Amino acid sequence: MHIKLKNKKITFHNYRIKCAIGKRGISKNKEEGDKKTPSGTFQFTKVFYRSDRIKKFHTFLQKVKIKKNMGWCDDPKSIKYNKLVSFPFKYSAERLYKKSNIYDILIVLNYNFKPVVKNKGSAIFLHLASKNYKGTKGCIAVSKKDILKLLKFIKKNTKIRVIV
Repeated sequence: MHIKLKNKKITFHNYRIKCAIGKRGISKNKEEGDKKTPSGTFQFTKVFYRSDRIKKFHTFLQKVKIKKNMGWCDDPKSIKYNKLVSFPFKYSAERLYKKSNIYDILIVLNYNFKPVVKNKGSAIFLHLASKNYKGTKGCIAVSKKDILKLLKFIKKNTKIRVIV
């Protein structure tokens, strides 16, 4: 199964899902901190979730419980750039354990993974949208109901195609 994202809509099978994208749109030339969602075709790697907020869900992907010390490095100066890290951490990294609910459940896209290119962008996730679907820092965001629906269909070989 493949998923398509175009014009702030995700389509797969007979479903159409509203989504939020980067505040500055979709880009073919993503850079760290530009608030753009990268265009291209990506695979889903793992699902991270807050076990205190999300109890049961079905997925074919590997599940990882988010701990308070988890983060994702967004600092190009670090050898851990665009990788999962633990706090304390001496470089810049985004915390995965948040007060807001946007990271209660998130799916990691394999953007800028092999090889990792410094400054090309990091931490591209499919995560929960804010109530008004406010633009993201570059991720893709959907409702909790929709991410749980998507997870039932996403397998290791499922790809998402992000179209400008």
